[in-house]
Amino acid sequence: MRILLIEDDRRTADFVSKGFAQAGHSCDVFADGRDGLFQSQSDAYDVMVVDRMLPGLDGLSVVRAARAAHVRTPVLFLTAVGGVDDRVEGLEAGGDDYLVKPFAFSELLARVNALARRPPVQEQKTVLKVADLELDLIRREARRAGQVIELQPREFTLLEVLMRGEGRVVTRTMLLEHVWDFHFDPKTSVVETHVSRLRAKIDKPFAVQLLHTIRNTGYSLHAPR
Repeated sequence: MRILLIEDDRRTADFVSKGFAQAGHSCDVFADGRDGLFQSQSDAYDVMVVDRMLPGLDGLSVVRAARAAHVRTPVLFLTAVGGVDDRVEGLEAGGDDYLVKPFAFSELLARVNALARRPPVQEQKTVLKVADLELDLIRREARRAGQVIELQPREFTLLEVLMRGEGRVVTRTMLLEHVWDFHFDPKTSVVETHVSRLRAKIDKPFAVQLLHTIRNTGYSLHAPR
């Protein structure tokens, strides 16, 4: 593995980097938070190990800035700040694990190995597309063939669920759970009514139908087959 260690305590940095080297890993060490942040964006690493109390830029700020710059490298905070609130703060800042000093190197190495085995984080889609229908999740805007479609909040959520299930049958029960948060059947026509309204907006003005009713089962949104 290639490991980026951002740690200003010289003894700790030497101890940890030597341990990683003996385990067969490459470790780059930076004592300043700003330098470490720059390096995290300049080169590819398997894991970052970051102290919280750093000169230049503290560890929380380093990780927040790295995440804002789309650095997806797993991060383990290695720090003497070990309260529950501190750990929560570190994880919410973008950390993946948290180990408090003093520590056993064997545990640090095991945690780093575990982080490196995780599958890479995939970018969440912000625009869903089915044929010429687009749903912008950030702008909360729907378009078909470039034409803006005005949707009510519930219609937007309904369309999002259907588009995420593109080509698959989305049952009435699934829609009740994901759109209305019903974990029981209220025995109403709320799903049918909203689907009808949605179809009138995304299909009827256009030549090609995308939203299909699967009899006695549910609905499917897909391009012509």
